[in-house]
Amino acid sequence: MHSTALPRADLARLDTGLDAALQRKIDAKTKPPGALGRLEALALQLGRLQGSLSPRIRRPQLLVFAGDHGAARAGVSAYPQDVTWQMVENFLAGGAAINVFARQLGWELQVVDAGVAHDFGARPDLVDAKVAHGTANYLEAPAMSADQCATALARGAALARQAADRGGNLLACGEMGIGNTAAASLLTHFLAPAPLADCVGRGTGLDDLGLARKKELLATAASRHQGANDPLSILARFGGFEIAMMVGAMLAAAEARMLIVVDGFIVTAAALVAARLQPALTDYCVFAHRSGEPGHQLQLEALDARPLLDLGLRLGEGTGAALALPLIQAAANFLDQMASFESAGVAEKI
Repeated sequence: MHSTALPRADLARLDTGLDAALQRKIDAKTKPPGALGRLEALALQLGRLQGSLSPRIRRPQLLVFAGDHGAARAGVSAYPQDVTWQMVENFLAGGAAINVFARQLGWELQVVDAGVAHDFGARPDLVDAKVAHGTANYLEAPAMSADQCATALARGAALARQAADRGGNLLACGEMGIGNTAAASLLTHFLAPAPLADCVGRGTGLDDLGLARKKELLATAASRHQGANDPLSILARFGGFEIAMMVGAMLAAAEARMLIVVDGFIVTAAALVAARLQPALTDYCVFAHRSGEPGHQLQLEALDARPLLDLGLRLGEGTGAALALPLIQAAANFLDQMASFESAGVAEKI
């Protein structure tokens, strides 16, 4: 499978040539060495990514991708599939949690119809990137064809490149799709890899019986997986159009040297696919938070990732990424604006 979403060459690891100068600048600030903790590592990562001793966050972009899953009709979620399009309407009306956080923080928020089983018509605030009206039911057949998967990857990549062309250097992805925790569980099982039962959680709030049924259905789906176990075939077999578009967006964002802010369980599933395709991807990522969904910890371990926040969130929509933005901004700001011992006339440690 080929797609313009995939980098034209292997994604390069970030150059560490500025690290010594960045560390000297960090250590020269008016504070004890290491006193700003994780913010110091963030500042170094930002400087490394931007190739600058004074990195800045410009026009942070948030893309919320929505898509439906054929397997949702089999009972892998506590909510009916119509909730996907209803929540898209909520996003467009500005009433969801991510809208609240985006307004508070000054995010530029775009809602993307990646493959919702609903016709919205032409809407000024909705990006129509629909591949199809939801994926197929992976209990019966692959969720998407190879061509559909390639189309989703390419459309996600195009949106990330547009964000870069507008001057953005930070991209976060959010998602909405009833049934997508089930898809993320299967992707995690095959790509982490990890035992399937450990990857499956309650999603939108399944009770014990519902969770048992979800585990049974996903075990059946996993047992029917045939073919090569490469990341793209697994994505096409089990993923959603919104997940595939996020994979494409992340790969293109890294190629454009944007910082990628990774949200929770579903978005990290996309990051897991992208990192299996391009292992250097994690150099470009900040992992916003640790989700309350059990499979998320397995994803983070597989990616050797340490999240910034641990708030028990499991909402999705990009909400964890939005909440992490002030920390990322603070890391850039202290490196760029904080006085040094010399400039402030403050005596250094004896």
